Parts: sequence; structure tokens; C-alpha cells
Amino acid sequence: MPTTKTKRLTKTVDSKGRITLGAKFADRTVLLTPVSDTEVLVTLAQVIPDREAWLYKNRKALDSVRRGLEQAKARQFSKHPPNLTALAKFAESIPGE
Repeated sequence: MPTTKTKRLTKTVDSKGRITLGAKFADRTVLLTPVSDTEVLVTLAQVIPDREAWLYKNRKALDSVRRGLEQAKARQFSKHPPNLTALAKFAESIPGE
């Protein structure tokens, strides 16, 4: 909602109902919320793909991923890394498409 410090800009909607919002909004996703017949609220948004949304619904998994990213950032790696050769062999043994 506009405050006393908010600058108002005048924009003209084109014949197809479009309006440019300026560089701040370029290449961004926005949510449009009708406030009334004469107002629309524009909110910057980020979208999570369906295939990744499960992570944000599973608090334990999300905390684990965040912890792992912090550990990697601090270069705290496992003293017992996985045996990638054995894992690759196992993966090859699984029937696929």
C-alpha cells in the first residue's frame, strides 16, 4: 500500500493491457493481487518447481540439506566418503529403461 514516502509513477496501459514496470522488475516473477476495482498490488516472487517443492514441505530434509551446504562451505567433509566405485557398480546392476 502506498505510504507518504512512496513515489507515484504514471504509466499508460497499452492496447493489449500491458504495462512496463521498469528495470527493477525486469526478468522477475511477480504476483498480481487485485486490491479493488482500481488497484492492483505487485509483489516480487520466486517460484519453486514442483519437482523441488517436496524439500520445502519436509523440514527434516530441508534442515539436513542446509546443514550439508554450511558444512561444505566451511570445508567440513566426511572422513569416510562413500565408495563411488561400489555405488556405480550397484547402480549399473539396477534394471533401467
